Amino acid sequence: MDGTFGVLFLIAGLTDMGLSHCGNDGCLARNDQQARFAISAGDVQFQENSISEEIYVRYELGHAFGPFQPVIGASVTTDGSAWIGFGANWTYQFSPRTYMQLHAMQGLYAEGDGPDLGHVIEFRSGIELGWEARNGVRYGLSYDHRSNAGLDSTNPGMETVQFRVAFPVK
Repeated sequence: MDGTFGVLFLIAGLTDMGLSHCGNDGCLARNDQQARFAISAGDVQFQENSISEEIYVRYELGHAFGPFQPVIGASVTTDGSAWIGFGANWTYQFSPRTYMQLHAMQGLYAEGDGPDLGHVIEFRSGIELGWEARNGVRYGLSYDHRSNAGLDSTNPGMETVQFRVAFPVK
């Protein structure tokens, strides 16, 4: 996998912005969103092999700029690698209970005993498909990709498949 999810994030988000968010206040006007704290766990894959497990926490801020909701996140794997970063989500509601969320984030990577991804700066982009309960808790399956987007000649990339639970923050 490469940066496909990052490109999808941009295409979907910019299209949504142009169609639904360009009013009198501008296309990136600040609007209220539900803040959420999410925790996920899953399998880390490197060069098509399962190499470790990851715990990932993420906080989705309580506002958006147009369709883009700011988000911060941090993860650690069982082989000692870690990532911390920030970026944005774009969410599409298929129905009141089902959703798709794309994200694009930039961050810092610490290798630990994990794979050499080529650079300390690593971009994380992915997709989540999920269901939202009546109490606002979201349950989703996510897949994401991390790479340095060619900042270094070494750029093997790494994928994660996770189950995520996101709790609304009041």
